[in-house]
Amino acid sequence: MAQRSIPFFNYPALFMQDEAGLTEVVMGVLRRGAYIMQKDLTEFEAALAQFTGAKHALGVADGTNAILLGLRALDLPAGSEVIIASHTYVATAGATHFAGLTPVPVDCGPDHMIDPASVETAITPRTRVIMPTQVNGRTSNMDAIRAIAKKHNLIIAEDAAQALGSKFKGQCAGTFGAFGTISFYPAKLLGCFGDGGAVLTNDDKVAEKVRLFRDHGRDDDGVFVSWGTNCRLDNLQAAVLNYRLKTFDRAIARRRQIASQYQARLSDIPDLTLPPAPGSEPDHFDVFQNYEMEAGKRDALRDHLKANGIGTLIQWSGQPVHQIKALGLDRHLPNTDRLFERCFMLPMHLALSDEDVTYVCDTIRGFYQLNS
Repeated sequence: MAQRSIPFFNYPALFMQDEAGLTEVVMGVLRRGAYIMQKDLTEFEAALAQFTGAKHALGVADGTNAILLGLRALDLPAGSEVIIASHTYVATAGATHFAGLTPVPVDCGPDHMIDPASVETAITPRTRVIMPTQVNGRTSNMDAIRAIAKKHNLIIAEDAAQALGSKFKGQCAGTFGAFGTISFYPAKLLGCFGDGGAVLTNDDKVAEKVRLFRDHGRDDDGVFVSWGTNCRLDNLQAAVLNYRLKTFDRAIARRRQIASQYQARLSDIPDLTLPPAPGSEPDHFDVFQNYEMEAGKRDALRDHLKANGIGTLIQWSGQPVHQIKALGLDRHLPNTDRLFERCFMLPMHLALSDEDVTYVCDTIRGFYQLNS
């Protein structure tokens, strides 16, 4: 088996796979001198709202600020508690902190998503928001989350940075609560060529506050009517995203195809725990931002894959939020602790060929043949 080089993510391919089309989009913006909040942003926001079914889609500078602005738009009392999954990027907790609120990390379930039972036990008189992270291109069990929110009169918000196009019972991630957020970081499902994010909401008041916050408190007439900041989605990035959104369904289909290939070739290996296969759970439509799996022999397997030219990654630099000592959010979350002794991610991106996927699977099977 000839060795290949398969990076965990192929950043150059993000441009090179459609160099001519993307170059024309970029040059069109440059020729028009359309840099800040021009028609490209307006058109992208309308297309994104239509794609997700949200009433409003608001482009902002990045996914972290999307959470920050969304939380600020809720006008919660200072110090209010926001329940988050510990299996998330530090930005979820950081945005909550800088909104003047208190992040409370909770455990995950077998599918790596926020555990509703852990949410229930974390609720206190100061709790105001449940904010699941829709991680790896999967949407949480939102029936369970909504039942808890209704029982305790709590607000739902979603960190859906990794879940654009994912659905639970036919409803898109990011549209279940007061607001949801998307990231357009280059390695995300819909990536641009820098930072970018969006806030999705069906609430007119939340939408209006986010619009003001992102542009110095300035309304559509150019009048400054509140405090605000500079947190706009760059128009050049909006143009790229609007162009790429037109073929996004095909991108999702390819990710699901790759996931199916991993499932077919690896599901019989006892040491591995794979994510749910595409179509295996009718309530969930997963889009596989990542292919996060578990292995008892994880570290040795990763070393073997690296030696054979295959890049892998453990999310969040191997630290869920509650394990980051500097944040002071330490809690007893045994499921998440165990997960991070076992979890890692295989390559999952659109530059992968079928031959690449076969090579990854053959290399994994070879490892277990040598270590059976």
